[in-house]
Amino acid sequence: MRCPYCGSLDTQVKDSRPTDDHASIRRRRVCPDCGGRFTTFERVQLRELVVVKRSGRRTAFDRDKLQTSIEVALRKRPVAPERIERMVNGIVRQLESSGEGEIPSSTVGELVMEGLKSLDDVAYVRFASVYRNFREARDFEEILGQLSADDEDGASAPPPARNDD
Repeated sequence: MRCPYCGSLDTQVKDSRPTDDHASIRRRRVCPDCGGRFTTFERVQLRELVVVKRSGRRTAFDRDKLQTSIEVALRKRPVAPERIERMVNGIVRQLESSGEGEIPSSTVGELVMEGLKSLDDVAYVRFASVYRNFREARDFEEILGQLSADDEDGASAPPPARNDD
């Protein structure tokens, strides 16, 4: 690991422990060249994933890009960061455990849509409008109609409040 202060590649781990959510490892490091101390967070990666875009172009899967796109959809929404992290971890786990090295971008998009739908309806609509390239108000009406139908079926609606006064 490169020292962020002097750039030396010869850093030493002084302490290593799992994070609270056990999704990564926190390492406390020190640089013998400049004496700088810093912390890194490392994740276990089960396999190298490649995302195949609609154009056929292939790019390395980027967890940070996935998290950023989800956070953009959830901007100014009342969703705890821990829930976002769990969602991202779940999507990454699903992709890694699929057994495929190459994942179509549509698969990633559908997993994000599925996760956002259960997390926050507004974020779901925001993401869908970009992902599905909405061009007219009718596109929004259709997806809102689907959400309303799901709520009526009880798929994501909370139980009705009871007033037993």
